[in-house]
Formats: sequence, structure tokens, C-alpha cells
Amino acid sequence: MTIKNNIIYYEELSSKRTGWLFLGLTAFFLLLTVWRLKTGGWDGYTVSFLVFACFFLFYSVNYRVLIIRITPEAIKLTFGIFKWTVPFNNIQNCSIDEIPAFMKYGGAGIHFMFIEGRYRASFNFLEYPRVVIAFRNKVGPVQDISFSTRRPEEVLRNIRETMSA
Repeated sequence: MTIKNNIIYYEELSSKRTGWLFLGLTAFFLLLTVWRLKTGGWDGYTVSFLVFACFFLFYSVNYRVLIIRITPEAIKLTFGIFKWTVPFNNIQNCSIDEIPAFMKYGGAGIHFMFIEGRYRASFNFLEYPRVVIAFRNKVGPVQDISFSTRRPEEVLRNIRETMSA
């Protein structure tokens, strides 16, 4: 464990595949908006298509990079404008995230779901493994958080070493 500038571990994670998916969906809904404007003018469908285009444009911009920082005090996750900090004194356990495929591949970005009766927040890209952290005390309704990483074993080692220090 090396501490440099108060950071034990740092990783920036991105996914070209996810980025292209969100850009493709943005373009698709923009095309539908233009098509609907030409054929039907401004109506509910046109507005809906435009809302979806804006939604996926936001996803394209916001979910480009997941930043993981482990400091002596906490694990800090940043996904665009969204941030989550897990203080070490609220970590009960950590492990590789093993969940059913339909839950694991249910989407990229930030998701909330029930896994084995526990409410979980997930900061993820589809093609990377994930680490899950169980909280001692709930954060709102959230009991666990999981996040993608290229190096899950190194992340787990750093978390465990920091917890035992």
C-alpha cells in the first residue's frame, strides 16, 4: 500500500462500447424527432423522442469516466456529476460482485436494485468486473454499493489493508 498525496489507490475507468451505445441511442432518437417533426409536427411523440434524445445525450456525457479513489478515510466514486463516498468506518465487508447475469448486464451507468434482499447502488460499465461493499449502516435505503474496476483484487486488497490499519 503506497500513499501518495493521501491517495492509496486511483483508477479512471471508461468504456468505448458504452459510449458508442449511448451516442447511437442519442442519434436514433434525434432522427426520430426530426422524422416526426416533418411528418406530424410538434406532438406528444415528437416531444417524447426529443426527451429520450436528451436523456441519452446526458448519459453520453455524464457516464464517460468512472473515477475510483481510495484514501485512508474513504472510498470515493465519481461518475460525472454523481459522487458517492464510503467512509471506512461504515464498511462491514467487501468482495467480488457475483450476481445473476441479467442483473449484471442490465445496463451501464448508475443503477439501484435488490440483490439477495439488500438494496444496492451500482456504478458500472458492462465489460468490467465489479467489487461490492456491504455497509454497516444503511445510507438512506442503500445497504451495499458495487462498482466496476479493471483490478478488483488490487482494490479489495487496498480496502482490506486500509480497514485493518
